[in-house]
Amino acid sequence: MVRRLLIIFILVILLFKADDIGKHFYPFPYRETISQQAVANNIDPFFMAAVIKTESGFDPNAKSPAGAMGLLQIMPDTGKWVAEQMGQKEFTANNLYNPETSIKMGAWYLANLKQEFKGDQTLVLAAYNAGRGNVKQWLENQHWTGDEKTIDQIPFPETRNYIRKVMVNYKVYNFLYDGT
Repeated sequence: MVRRLLIIFILVILLFKADDIGKHFYPFPYRETISQQAVANNIDPFFMAAVIKTESGFDPNAKSPAGAMGLLQIMPDTGKWVAEQMGQKEFTANNLYNPETSIKMGAWYLANLKQEFKGDQTLVLAAYNAGRGNVKQWLENQHWTGDEKTIDQIPFPETRNYIRKVMVNYKVYNFLYDGT
């Protein structure tokens, strides 16, 4: 279903040669900051943009019902841990509403997950959404192979859908912005 929607979306863009239409639905605000932090943390900027699009729709004031905050929807406890790891002494949860702070911390956290999961984007996304402990448990207990093709094995429907959404968004960002 998601793949069909992506194909239809890309066909519409190609048929109408309407790059602007695609960019209207897939904006890239904070592009300079995202690119700087992504490169500094060895993360693909389009991947990071796809995560932000999925997490908050680029709304710096977004807050989830669970309490995740800002562009990258970081939980306050995770934000505190990331700040400590980054050597930031003065951190409050409200810092997560600052786009530059959210992007910087989110890039660091994605890089940390990327290192832990040996660069596997599917595992990184699963851990970003469901927590690294859950992902490790799924892999150890063989509930999930960790492969993108076996996402349906993931016990959390929200995480399965999250991975799919981010990967579609990632493909669209690559399509629309690569080379611009």
